[in-house]
Amino acid sequence: MQVAPTTEELLEIHGRIRACVACRLHVTRTQAVPGYGPVEARIMAVGEAPGEKEDRQGRPFVGAAGTLLTELVESIGLTRRDIYITNTVRCRPPGNRDPQPDEVEACSHFLDETIALLRPDVILILGRHALQRLLPESAGITRFHGQRVVRDDRVYVPLYHPAAALYNGSLRETLFADMQRVRGYLDEAEAVRGPRVRPEHAVSQREHDQLSLFAL
Repeated sequence: MQVAPTTEELLEIHGRIRACVACRLHVTRTQAVPGYGPVEARIMAVGEAPGEKEDRQGRPFVGAAGTLLTELVESIGLTRRDIYITNTVRCRPPGNRDPQPDEVEACSHFLDETIALLRPDVILILGRHALQRLLPESAGITRFHGQRVVRDDRVYVPLYHPAAALYNGSLRETLFADMQRVRGYLDEAEAVRGPRVRPEHAVSQREHDQLSLFAL
């Protein structure tokens, strides 16, 4: 059985993200927005970029799209504390514009490091920008949403971005249906891997919350 990494290892990545000045976005940000969630998370969600509220609070998916993401997670018997959430870029693009390719590239190693550290059973790809970053060869969300895609021994599931469902109500039902598939993928992964063991030296979720807030 795999042993989860320590929160300290994850917070070390978070610290480097907060100090990063590798692209132009650091000039206009209020603060960088690392991911958020426990190191034992079996499921990881990757979105596009922080918005205005995320830029102010320093956490990903804290607006209306985040509320819908929470509902989606709860619909399969989990809570927001069971998922690690992040974005392809960690600083808000001015005016919420699309991230530029060089900005995504400058941030890409942070995402790769986080995935390698957490080793989630399932990675949710939220929207086309995250899809272009993680599965650039794919045909698009419309064709692949809800399907399991295996690359390099990792399971990815492309989904419509929750923000898209806020503007197009017809996508809401599709999102919830796709999440039911995700529940099955998680169950299959646990049957193969077995339960993940929490190391005795790892800090609690409450301590993780406090450390994350302190590091802002």
